[in-house]
Amino acid sequence: MTLSRRKFVHLLSIATTACTALITPAISWAAWVNDAFNANETEEAYKKLFGSTSLKKTKKVKLKVPKVPNNNNAVPISVKTDIQNVDSISLFVENNPQPLVAIFEIPDGTLPKISTRIRIYQTTTVTAVVKTGEQLFSKSQRVTITDGQCGG
Repeated sequence: MTLSRRKFVHLLSIATTACTALITPAISWAAWVNDAFNANETEEAYKKLFGSTSLKKTKKVKLKVPKVPNNNNAVPISVKTDIQNVDSISLFVENNPQPLVAIFEIPDGTLPKISTRIRIYQTTTVTAVVKTGEQLFSKSQRVTITDGQCGG
């Protein structure tokens, strides 16, 4: 089967249009999240990421982070919750140069539990925010960084 020049150009234009349509939402989402990651204040990061700064503190969010970590360059942190229909779990470190540290999208049917390591520059408050639909639930903990710790 031979492919005429006209048919080839037609197929190429359809493929280009389809790719553009699929990539555009990803690019706009990346720009929106980029604004939140580049925010210098915690409240500003909340507003840019969620469109709101009203967080509901709850005991249903379990935040585990050492109160005095051994190494502030790799502080272990885990978050889990039994709240239903979790969309995402985000981590904020108040006194870091950019407070938004991570966003974890939670697919439907997945256990809302994450573990990672983060860098903490100085004594601060770490906050985990669990997003479900339009609601924001949070749990915070104070973390003390001492002079004897590895840091940078």
